[in-house]
Amino acid sequence: MATASDIPGGGGDRSLAATAVLLQLVRDGDDTARNRLLDRYLPILSRWARGRLPGPARDLSETDDLVQITLLRALRNIEEFEYRREGAFMAYLRQILLNAIRDEARRAARRPVRLSLEENIGDLPLGNEPTEHETIELYEAALASLPETQQEAVILRVEFGWSYPEIAEAVESPSANAARMMVTRALVRIAEGMDEQGS
Repeated sequence: MATASDIPGGGGDRSLAATAVLLQLVRDGDDTARNRLLDRYLPILSRWARGRLPGPARDLSETDDLVQITLLRALRNIEEFEYRREGAFMAYLRQILLNAIRDEARRAARRPVRLSLEENIGDLPLGNEPTEHETIELYEAALASLPETQQEAVILRVEFGWSYPEIAEAVESPSANAARMMVTRALVRIAEGMDEQGS
């Protein structure tokens, strides 16, 4: 029987087989495997989450704490996730974290905030320009309209900064160039979708 210590590589290793084995071991109750997954994905998700919490929400919860809680919650409920490929697992983690960030933002919005005019004049939307929140919602809606594999490829490239060879492995694309073309086409569709929704 495999154990977490049998899997080569450290936190930076994104081997598909290693992730699949670790997930199965977590399902079997292996704490070492759970810790290996935490070590692997905590830095990735922390980088992604930085700056995504609105200013008032940052006072309610440190980003790293929120990421750790989210990741632990995801691993605790791992039975609900059907592992198909690395990109699907990253999209699963991102969605759970995004929901947690939205919850924090809603909590922060219910609290009174004191802001000076000088601090926020640059944040005011001009004319018909969408606010940052509206732009994010347009992006999320356009992203959700894509097939799953394209969503995963865009998320890995744009939001997590993965290379095209890494994306190709994660979404089971035949080559890095094919992954690049997938991302490029998906981004065009996202831009078109955002334009259509925003007009």
